[in-house]
Amino acid sequence: MKDLHFVGIGGIGMSALAAAAADCNWRVSGSDRGAEKPENATLFRALKNRGVAVWPQDGSRFAAPPLPDALVYSTAIEADNPDFLAAGDLPRLHRSELLRLLLEEFHRTSVAVTGSCGKSTVTCYLAETLERLGADPVMIAGALAKKFRTPDNAGNYRGGRGNILVFEADESDKSLLRYGADYAIILNIGTDHYDKAELARVFGEFLHRVRRGAVMSAEVFAAVRDRLPSDLPVRVLGARPEDSLRAYLPGGRAEFGDGAQLRLPAPGKHMAENALCIRALLGMLGFDDAEILAALAHFSGVWRRNDFAGRTERGTPVFDDYAHNPEKIVSCLAGMRERTPGRIFAVFQPHGYGPFGFMREALFAALEAALAPADRFILLEPFYAGGTSSFSPHADEVCAEYRRRGRVSGRYAFCPDRTALREILRTEPGPDDLIVIMGARDNSLSDFAASLVYRANDRK
Repeated sequence: MKDLHFVGIGGIGMSALAAAAADCNWRVSGSDRGAEKPENATLFRALKNRGVAVWPQDGSRFAAPPLPDALVYSTAIEADNPDFLAAGDLPRLHRSELLRLLLEEFHRTSVAVTGSCGKSTVTCYLAETLERLGADPVMIAGALAKKFRTPDNAGNYRGGRGNILVFEADESDKSLLRYGADYAIILNIGTDHYDKAELARVFGEFLHRVRRGAVMSAEVFAAVRDRLPSDLPVRVLGARPEDSLRAYLPGGRAEFGDGAQLRLPAPGKHMAENALCIRALLGMLGFDDAEILAALAHFSGVWRRNDFAGRTERGTPVFDDYAHNPEKIVSCLAGMRERTPGRIFAVFQPHGYGPFGFMREALFAALEAALAPADRFILLEPFYAGGTSSFSPHADEVCAEYRRRGRVSGRYAFCPDRTALREILRTEPGPDDLIVIMGARDNSLSDFAASLVYRANDRK
């Protein structure tokens, strides 16, 4: 199948696969409901510059030949999508099935990065480290690596001539069980889509598809110990000095258990843990440890991960972040804490009603532990991208519950729209405070963060 049409090609994972397929000289087209939204312009411009034809999502792609060999879709696409209806009996490939075909097509040593939190960042960090080591890797990611952005590449794909392919393996719909890998990193087990017992089962089954070695946290190892293949080499973080984090010092300094020290490219204990995982994996691949540590000190970052947007008119720094589940939000807040002596104004837009309902209780417990007494946590209504939804729970309802149960009066707030939110963030935070805008799937959040930034010419 060398002529593919992607239904929902603007998805961060789907667009990466489309770019990879185009790099294999396959004919690629796609459609998306958000193709004309300005916040998605960079991604669609890159696809078009790569030769990908973008169509309206109204079935018009199938009005005349030549028809594609198959439709590529994700779990998010509804059964009554206009492209599905117009395509009739054309074969359909779930995006995970296409990923399996691409892994075969590239014929590289493959490294899968998975886990509930941080897999996009680690995928990009690992790929950039490999590039600095001269390995010239291929990368397929679910985020936009700043290092790899070009006019024809949004940053979630990197073509390379080396022998290593790094890719993000998605546990959210269990689709990682449709392919395998030579090596794997499993970062953690969180509460984004399933409970931990089910995730342990999924990760354990995936490990039977890993052929040559795996790196995992102690938490993951404890959960999957009884499910591990007996012949799979495993490095468990914390089990050996070189695979341990002895200390993390605010400001971005890490000391590993064997005495090695690293000035991290970004603050946050989670970044030290990310570097630890990558060091262990590259050690399994046979790279020199001193060269690994030198390369790990550099990382250009990922779009919407601790992105500094600028300062408000009152001098408050504004950050933009993709954090969207309790663990990621806590990590984000911990990193933000190192950047300010004052209050954090944390704004969160849930990425759907279903995920918001699933995380409702865990998020409250995490926030009560992570927020300082003077911090503010502001909820927006969940993002709705179309399709079926229960439209429950609403953010005002959850916020009212958090206020009733919270230890600090006034910590939680609900904003009905961004106009009201902008007024709060324009007038309340001062220069010693910090604003962070959090949420997934909705690229306009990044534009909103940028809109808070003061530019002198705006007042002239």
